[in-house]
Amino acid sequence: MLFNSLQFLLFFIVVTLSYFSLKWQGRWMLLLVASCYFYMVFQPAYIVILFLTIVIDYIAGIWIEKSSGKARRWLLILSLISNLGILAFFKYLGFFTENIASLFGALDMPHIATTVTEQVNRVFVKVLHVFGQSGISSYKNNMSILPIGLSFHTFQAMSYTIEVYRGNQKAEKHFGIYALYVMFYPQLVAGPIERPQNVLWQFHDYFKYDVENVKAGLMQMAFGLFKKLVIADRLAMLVDHAYADPSQQNGLTLLAATFFYTFQIYCDFSGYSDVAIGASRVMGFTLMENFRTPYIAQSISEFWRRWHISLSTWFRDYLYIPLGGNRKGEFRQYLNMLIVFLASGLWHGPNWTYVIWGGLNGLYQILAVLRDKLLARMGFSSTPPSLVTSPVHDAQSRKSPIRVTVNVLITFILIMLTWVFFRAHNLGDAFLILQRIATLSISDHIDSPMNSVEMWFSVGLIAFLLLKEQFYLTIPTRHTTRFAVLFVVITFATYLFGVFSSNQFIYFQF
Repeated sequence: MLFNSLQFLLFFIVVTLSYFSLKWQGRWMLLLVASCYFYMVFQPAYIVILFLTIVIDYIAGIWIEKSSGKARRWLLILSLISNLGILAFFKYLGFFTENIASLFGALDMPHIATTVTEQVNRVFVKVLHVFGQSGISSYKNNMSILPIGLSFHTFQAMSYTIEVYRGNQKAEKHFGIYALYVMFYPQLVAGPIERPQNVLWQFHDYFKYDVENVKAGLMQMAFGLFKKLVIADRLAMLVDHAYADPSQQNGLTLLAATFFYTFQIYCDFSGYSDVAIGASRVMGFTLMENFRTPYIAQSISEFWRRWHISLSTWFRDYLYIPLGGNRKGEFRQYLNMLIVFLASGLWHGPNWTYVIWGGLNGLYQILAVLRDKLLARMGFSSTPPSLVTSPVHDAQSRKSPIRVTVNVLITFILIMLTWVFFRAHNLGDAFLILQRIATLSISDHIDSPMNSVEMWFSVGLIAFLLLKEQFYLTIPTRHTTRFAVLFVVITFATYLFGVFSSNQFIYFQF
C-alpha cells in the first residue's frame, strides 16, 4: 500500500480513529491486524515468510535469555542464519549464481557454469511455487517478486536477537507485541530500522490523545508527501530521461541529471521517513530520526551521521564494532571501514553498481583518516579544506564561514559523484556518465533538454527545500490558525502535483 494513495489515506484515518477508541488490549491487536493487511496489499503470500522469521526470532530471544555460555551464542547464530538465509535466497541468489557462473565460464568450464545455473533455477522455481509464484521461470526474474521491505524488517529482527544476546534488551514474552515490533505498518517496508530498546516498550504503553502530537505528526506527514510527490517525482522526470540511455546525452545533461538525482533520492527517502515518523507520532509513538539535513555536511563522515541514520548506526553497532572497529591497529581499521561500506552497498541491491557506490564511500572514509594522521605527525593542529574532512575537524571548520562553505561544496560534489553508480543501470552506463561529465563543454547547453522551464522549476523546488530545512527546520503547530493554513497549503500543493500518482518510493526495492 503506497503512502501516496487514496487507499492509504482511508486506511490511516480508519486505523487511527479506531486506535484512539480502544483500550490497550485492543490497540495492539488492531495495529497488528492493520499491519498485516498493509503488507498483504503488496504481496499476500509473502506474509508467511515474515511470520516464519517472527516465530523463529521470538523463540530464539526467549531461549537466548534463558541460556548461558556457548548455547546462547549458537542460538544467536541460528537466528541470524535463518534471517540472512531468507534474505540471501530471495534477494541475492540470482546475483551470486550469475557471478559464479561467469567465473566458471572465464575459467573455461562452461559445463559447470550451465549445471550450476540449471540446478539453482530448479530449486528457486520450486520454492516460489509454494508461494503461488508459478509464473516465474528462473531467478533472473527475482527482483520482480522480491518480498517488499525484506532488507528492512530482516535487519530490525536481527537487532532484537543481538540486543537480547548482549543483555541490553529483555526477551519479549508477549508474542503479539513482538510481532508488532517487526510489522508496525508505518516503518515496515522502508524503515526507519528501529532498535528494540526504543520501540518495544512503547507498544506496552497506553498513549492518550494529544492534540499537539496529532498536529505535529500530520504536518510531518504532509511535508513528507510534499517532498516525495512535488519535488522527488518531478525531478524523476528529468533524471529518468537522461539515465535511460546515457549514450544519447551530452555531459551537461548528465551532470544536471545527477545533480537532480542527488535531491530526488533524498526527498524520496526522507519523505517516506517523514510519513512513517509522522503517522506514528499521531498515535503517540516516537520513531528515531532518519535524516538530519545531510547535504549541509562538511565531511563524508558527517554526511553518514546525517543520512539514513538508522542504517548507518546499525552497521556501526552490529558490524563495524564487532569486527574490531579501530581497536586492532590501522590496517584492520581501514579494512573494517571498507567491509562495512561494501556490505552497505550490497544491502541496497544485488548489483555491482551498489557495491562500487559503497566502496567509494568507504574509500573516502579511509582517505580522511590517513590524511588526519599524516597531518598530525607533521605537527598541524588544524587542516585546510580538502577532499574529505574527518569528524575531529567538524567543530573547528564551523568557525570559518568560508571553510564551512568550501567543505560543504566539496562533500556535496563527492557524494553526488557516488550517486552516479547508485542510479546507473550498470557499470558501463556509470563509467560512460562520469566520462561525459568529465569532458563536458560549454556548447553542451545548446542541445541540452535540461535548458527548459521544467528544469528551472525543479531548481526552484530544490532551493525551497534547502531554505526550509536550513532556516525553518520546525513548522510551528501550537498556533492552530497558522498550523491549519500551512497544512492546507502543503496538502493542496501536493494534491495539485499528483498526490495519487502510482510512483513507488525508491527504497521499496530494498
